[in-house]
Amino acid sequence: MKLFNLLLNVLWLIFCGIWMAIAYTVAALVCFILIITIPFGIASLRIAGYVLWPFGRTTVERPGAGAPSFVGNVVWVVFAGWWLALGHLLTSIPLFLSIIGIPFGWANLKLIPISLMPLGREVVPTDERFGYARQPAPR
Repeated sequence: MKLFNLLLNVLWLIFCGIWMAIAYTVAALVCFILIITIPFGIASLRIAGYVLWPFGRTTVERPGAGAPSFVGNVVWVVFAGWWLALGHLLTSIPLFLSIIGIPFGWANLKLIPISLMPLGREVVPTDERFGYARQPAPR
């Protein structure tokens, strides 16, 4: 399974991952200009890493993320999220035109929600998706 994820990630990187990661990095650099938007820049860089190498990883809601994350996501959508989501949508269209690109087109569409609301989410390996909790290992 890890070899399959590696193959998918390499193909993803070639077809669309690098371009979308660059877009998220540019959004992060713009967010780093003002002190108050630094958390948005950090979230954008976290998602850039996820967009660069997505297969074998997923996102889960971070425990304890409440109203501040919601308010931050509303601000994010207005200033950066909509154009990143548009980038995913526009990148998926040519991928759907080829047989080999269809899975990558679907993967691009699945990244739209995280591009719209990155705050309060955490990137974890896919096998930790269910039952994810940060607890110390039993002794």
